[in-house]
Parts: sequence; C-alpha cells; structure tokens
Amino acid sequence: MLNLRTMYRLRRLINVMLPVLATQLAIIGMNFFDATMSGHAGAEQLAGSSIGGSLMMPIIASSTGILMAATPIIAHLIGKNEKDSIATVIHSGLILSIIIELILLLAYFFFIDDILAILTLEPDVYYIAKYYMLALIIGLSGGLLTFPLRSLTDTVAGTAVSMKIYLLALPINAFLNYCFIYGNFGAPKLGGIGAGVATAITYYILLFIFIAIIINNPQFKNLALFNFKFSLKSIKEYLGIGIPNGMGIFMEASLFGFIIIFISKFGTNYIAAHQAAMSFSSVLYMLPLSFSLALTIIIGIEVGAKRYLEAKKYAYLGLIVSFLCVLSIVGLVFYFRDYIALLYATDTTLLTYIAHFLIYTAAWQLFDAIACPIQGILRGYKDVKAAFYVSMLAYWGICLPLGMFLDYFMTQGAFAYWQSMVLGVATSAVLLFFRLRYIEKRFI
Repeated sequence: MLNLRTMYRLRRLINVMLPVLATQLAIIGMNFFDATMSGHAGAEQLAGSSIGGSLMMPIIASSTGILMAATPIIAHLIGKNEKDSIATVIHSGLILSIIIELILLLAYFFFIDDILAILTLEPDVYYIAKYYMLALIIGLSGGLLTFPLRSLTDTVAGTAVSMKIYLLALPINAFLNYCFIYGNFGAPKLGGIGAGVATAITYYILLFIFIAIIINNPQFKNLALFNFKFSLKSIKEYLGIGIPNGMGIFMEASLFGFIIIFISKFGTNYIAAHQAAMSFSSVLYMLPLSFSLALTIIIGIEVGAKRYLEAKKYAYLGLIVSFLCVLSIVGLVFYFRDYIALLYATDTTLLTYIAHFLIYTAAWQLFDAIACPIQGILRGYKDVKAAFYVSMLAYWGICLPLGMFLDYFMTQGAFAYWQSMVLGVATSAVLLFFRLRYIEKRFI
C-alpha cells in the first residue's frame, strides 16, 4: 500500500505530467497530420516531406534542447524563492532564439543543395524536400521564440496553460494542412510542401497566443517581463546548460535523421515506410518525454529548495510509473501493428514494411521509458554534460557502426538500422542510470 506522502507525490507528478503529455501529443500531432495527409497526396509527397522532416528533426530537437535550459533555471529560482530573476532568464532565451534562427537560415541557403545532392533523390522528391524544409525553417522562428515562453508558463503558472494553447493549435494545423496540401478554400495546392507551410503558420499563431496569455494572466504581472534586462551572466548560464543539453539531444536525433541517408538507397517505399514508422514512434515517445519534462520541473524546484531526499523519491517514482505506462502501451502496439500501418498507407508493400518497422519501435520504447525520464531528472539537477557524452557513445559509437555492420555484412537491409537503434537506446538507459545514482549520492 502507498502511504499518504507517496500518494501526494504521485498526484503532484501526474498533475504536472498529464498536461505536458497532452501538449506533447498536440505538438507531435502536427507531424502526424503532416505524414498522414502528405501520404494520401501520393508516395512522392510523403517521401519528400519525410526527407525534409528527417533532416530537420535533429535541428529542431537540438535548438529546442538549448532553449529548454530555461525550465531547470526557472525551477531552481522558484525553489529558492528568487522570482525576481526570472525575467532575465526569459530575455536571454529570446535573444538566443533569434540568434539560432539566423544561423539556421544562413545554413539553409548555403548548404541545402549540397546536402540533398548526397541523397540522390528523384527530382520530384528533391524539390518537395527542399521547399518543405524552407517553410519549416521560416516558421521555426516563431516556434523558437515560443519555447522560453512555454518554459515560463509551465513553471510559474502550471503545465495546463501550455496544454490548452497547443490543443487549440492542433485543429488549426490540421485545417491549414487540408488547405495547403490539397488546395482547398482558395489555397494553392502544394502537396508535401503545403504541410510545411501549414506548420510554419501554426508556429506563429502559437507565439501570439502565448504573448497574449502572458500579458493578461495576473500570475506574470509582478515578474517585470516587459522591462528588458540583458545579463551576460544569465546568457552564460543559459548556454552552460543549454548547449550540452542541445548537443546531447542532437546526438540522438541526428542519428535518426542521418539514418535516412542509408535507407534512401533501398527506394521510395522504404523511405516512406521508415518515415511512417518514425512518425508513430514519435507519438509513443511523447509519454516518456512528458515524464521527463515534468520531472525536470519538480526535481528542479526540490533541488533549488535543497530538499534533496524529496528529489530522489520523486525521481524513482517517476521512473517506475513511466516504465509501467510504456510497457502496457508497447504491448498494444506490437499486437495491433498491422492496423496502425493503415493510418499511413493503403499500398500492400508499404503496409508490410511499416508493420515490420513497428516491431523495433516497440522494443526501443521500453528502454526509452527509462532513459528519457532520467535525462529530465538530471536536467532538474542542472547536470546535462553526462547525457551528451552518453548519447555520443550510445548512438554514434555503438548504434551507427552496428547498423552498418548488420546492413553491409549481415544483409539485414533497411531494418538493420532499426535493430541497432534498439541496442543504442538500451545502452543509453543503462549509462544514464549509473550517472543518476552518482549525482544523487553527491547531493544527499
């Protein structure tokens, strides 16, 4: 039986986590609509947007990983009852958002053609991928500016605020996809590129809603958010946490994006099936990620208040609940994988490939149920460098070489890289667990 204190911790964890989960599902829902609606516009449209999405995924993930530093910093300030410093953190995040967007735009215009040329794509797929990415990068400026504001609302006002905003944005994105992919309601028919345009517009809508909420919500009135404060010290702290965190996420996400280069040689059907399975995997990943983000907030507040034993108890409670939740869902995915494939395609060959990829998806989600929440816990301690080194070793030192070995020497084909990713995630989970044990012993 759970005692009253454990029940309180569980309730607090769930109250923070469930709105985060709804928010993350709304975010991934945009990618889900991109994939499914592009797929129904044609295999070339899905393949083109898939290539663009795969190449953009590590960029978006690492950029938001840098900006994610605001969450543990603000959580520590709340735990220490130093809310007067929160505005400086937000201003630092907004400055870094603008810098990141400028770097991405310059990189696109100078390098995109060379990058896509490596993939030797069919002309139509090449064209769709190139301009899908351009739309995403332009829209990402709104998305990056939104991220520090989301960190603010999640930690100060509660995660339910972001949940309501993103749930509102989901049907907006679906409607815009319907307009720009298929050419409805007077919009141009852009196919896969239209999915990028729709997502870009949605990013800016989200930004304006967050600004409106912050202006009108009384919980933010005393934070002096609109009195601009530049602090080099704050930016250095932001980068000190953000860069290792972003690079750690990049090590993992870039591998998933980089693998498309090896899979592309097997043809358009494998590309489309890979992306469809990745899209569904991203949906499943939202559960452990939600625990991760919620634990960053809770652990950050507890550590900021120097309640280190409470932080440890929240950490292990979160890990147990995360694993049990993912375990139950993974069983359903394995059993219903053939039906899940129907969400993405109707072609018999595509359905077979997608269902096969989903077997490996189910396997690595079990390990991510441990690895991902631990990353969030370590962020709550402001310990982020270890995750970077672990990701570099697990994904680039083990996963990619093993995938190439299974492909070129064991003739496992496109599935080789998914088989190797299971081992990569498992390695990450084990190493991160040992790091967590070390950090807890150091603090307690």
